[in-house]
Amino acid sequence: MKKILTASILLIAANAAAQHPNILISMQNFPNEPAIQLDPRNTNRMIAGTNIANVYYSTDAGQTWSEIVQSSSFGVWGDPVFAVDTAGDFYHFHLSNPPFGSWIDRIVCQKSTNGGSGWNDGSFTGLNGTKAQDKQWVSIDRSNNHIYMTWTEFDAYGSFDPQDSSRILFSRSTDGGSSWSAPRTVSDRSGDCIDSDNTTEGAMPAVGPNGEVYVAWAFNDTIWFDRSSDGGTTWLPSDIFVSTQPGGWDFPIPGIMRCNGLPVTVCDTSSASPHNGTIYVNWTDQRSGSADTDVWLVRSTDGGNTWSSPLRVNDDAPGKHQFFTWMTIDQSNGNLWFVFYDRRDHSNELTDVYLAFSNDGGNTFENFRISESPFLPDATVFFGDYTNITAHNEVVRPIWTRLDTADLSVYTALVNTGLVGVDEQNEAVDESPYNFPNPFRKETYVSFKLKKTSTVTLTVYDMQGNLVKRPLDAQTMAFGKQLVTLDLSGFPPGLYFYTLDVDGVHQVRKIISVK
Repeated sequence: MKKILTASILLIAANAAAQHPNILISMQNFPNEPAIQLDPRNTNRMIAGTNIANVYYSTDAGQTWSEIVQSSSFGVWGDPVFAVDTAGDFYHFHLSNPPFGSWIDRIVCQKSTNGGSGWNDGSFTGLNGTKAQDKQWVSIDRSNNHIYMTWTEFDAYGSFDPQDSSRILFSRSTDGGSSWSAPRTVSDRSGDCIDSDNTTEGAMPAVGPNGEVYVAWAFNDTIWFDRSSDGGTTWLPSDIFVSTQPGGWDFPIPGIMRCNGLPVTVCDTSSASPHNGTIYVNWTDQRSGSADTDVWLVRSTDGGNTWSSPLRVNDDAPGKHQFFTWMTIDQSNGNLWFVFYDRRDHSNELTDVYLAFSNDGGNTFENFRISESPFLPDATVFFGDYTNITAHNEVVRPIWTRLDTADLSVYTALVNTGLVGVDEQNEAVDESPYNFPNPFRKETYVSFKLKKTSTVTLTVYDMQGNLVKRPLDAQTMAFGKQLVTLDLSGFPPGLYFYTLDVDGVHQVRKIISVK
């Protein structure tokens, strides 16, 4: 009984030490490019997914997850996107790889009526011979459950032939994903098929308060916009300029195999928001230089006719990378939430995950770190192209990929919105301890910074509260940054806790050892 009590105390302490507890969703099947969606009617119900065919579902607001591998007769080939209608039915949109057909020759929609544990075989749109259909996103009009989808069609994916081009397409379903309208071309300008800055990509629809359909995308160092007032039947005669995107949407980030800054579009439809009807577009670019990637936001209050100047979302000093942004809006109140990778706290490629928050329509932003520890990515491992975030009625769940010593994992965080902007405090420690990598194989490194010469004890416990080892035992350590190697090579893989005691002040962190 004593051991169980000790373990419980450690678990509570670990959760208390982390303002926004990180939840490991999965390390199976090389997860990357995550997506997540909660049900606004019941925010305990959530769906998430990663490449290529991994689907996760939760019934307790993301504290625990079940996992399945998605299948369809049309094939499942990644780029997961999720949506939910007013009946609580979830939809999974993904690329195809049919046994009879061509690779990514259509966009597939599968539906679940039981919270994600089971899915139908699906329907599809976009099939056009051997042309490639890629990077789809969707939005559901909650007044009638019409589903709107936009994506990029390539004449020949990856082709350098100037005769091959790309374009933005639109299709809709008015019967719960059973059937789809014939695709329509939205973009006025055609791009190339290289899958880079001069390719038309990143089209994401958003629904307005009166059923308007808005969409923005990137092409030729520019963000473009179009809209429809009749459910996608007709569109503006000319695309509208939103903003420049200096350096384009395809740019290098050290340690990342490839990185994009494609735009994310949302519209405020909340009746409780003073910004009802405002359209927001969020992206990243390198207008400040190749060593300084930033997160940007523009907004329109007149249906997309005119746009604000870009607003910088990350609030750090210039000179660091913020990348792979995603944005959502809490439609219960109009609050904006952003998630992105961030290197502001490091002088190397160590990477944290940050959130940003705005409750005044994007006039100001509160930035805060969400990851419990940084990770060090490896450019030889495909990391994916996206993060994601979902929110409703103050329930906020980001999702991101970690890469630790070539091990990919996918995480969410239980965001405590009441602590946004409140820093973790410790009189003796200048910054909260973290370890990297985490999860780890055999050994990890515990980093902390002392405000003064202090007496430090570092102790590791297993889940039952048993002492595993004590790397530091009342050791005198000097002011400044400290890095301690924690070697668990002789112990079985699993969940552990370490306590850092600095001059009698305790902090607890959880760590995961893998094979």
